[in-house]
Amino acid sequence: MSDAAASKPSFLPAKSWQHFVAGGLGGMCGAIVTSPFDVVKTRLQSSLFREKHLSMAANGVAYAPPRSNLLYNFVETGHIIRDIYREESPRALFKGLGPTLVGVVPARSINFFTYGNGKQIIANNFNNGQETSWVHLTAAAIAGIATGTATNPIWVVKTRLQLESSGSEGSKSALGGSWKMIRNIMRDEGIRGFYKGLSASYLGVTETTIQWVLYERLKPLSAGTDFEWLGLLGSAGAAKCVATLITYPHEVIRTRLRQPKVNGVVKYSGLVQTLRLVVAEEGTRRLYGGLSAHLMRVVPNAAIMFAVYEGVLRYGR
Repeated sequence: MSDAAASKPSFLPAKSWQHFVAGGLGGMCGAIVTSPFDVVKTRLQSSLFREKHLSMAANGVAYAPPRSNLLYNFVETGHIIRDIYREESPRALFKGLGPTLVGVVPARSINFFTYGNGKQIIANNFNNGQETSWVHLTAAAIAGIATGTATNPIWVVKTRLQLESSGSEGSKSALGGSWKMIRNIMRDEGIRGFYKGLSASYLGVTETTIQWVLYERLKPLSAGTDFEWLGLLGSAGAAKCVATLITYPHEVIRTRLRQPKVNGVVKYSGLVQTLRLVVAEEGTRRLYGGLSAHLMRVVPNAAIMFAVYEGVLRYGR
């Protein structure tokens, strides 16, 4: 009986836990290194940040409206980082890092675990053990939905923290600020408040799906060469860049949906309503607000994350 039980095949592939650990470590390293760009991206995506500076201009404070030129937006990102550093504090560049790490580690662990094992399970059971693009696409979509559902509350808290002014009470410690924000959301909006932007997150599954499929196609190009690790970094960065450019508007919509109430009023209430309102009030270009800061964050983030992920997997073999 014991021999039969020991020989019974497992549903999960051997060492499936390695994907969980490797994904979490990769996500943590990437998030810490690129946190300042995440803060800038969130502020540029938000209507609250834009309204704040328009109000400053009305009161006689110098304010140059953002230009639409994408290349200038990279310069603008540097200016915003400089201004946050000078006017708030160096610590402000890492606002929301606490909930980001609390979200990134399980999110990447869940995503890489579900994808890494899912593609093997799907291939073995439905495609004669062969990994093809449709196998990668299906596994990536399932992983994206599972990740988005599990971690959406953490991203809501992170977004609210990053939109808070530096002088807000409770901002002295990341943990204290996070708990205060959680209590405020629960009190004012209930459980549903933690799932704002979930529809946009599901829309964003297309980004992770495109990223995984492209990465799997690009990675073999440098396999077995002297530049394998360099090629791996390039594959991860390129895949993320292309996926982001194709699907970026969902990021702006998701940030708007997660914004707090203003004077007790919820301005953005749904996916389609938010899309129409942003286009009507601010133009189509605003759907790409914060793109430069986002690219400066996610491309190196992806390279770091996938390099750590692949390294941990190979070390554990």
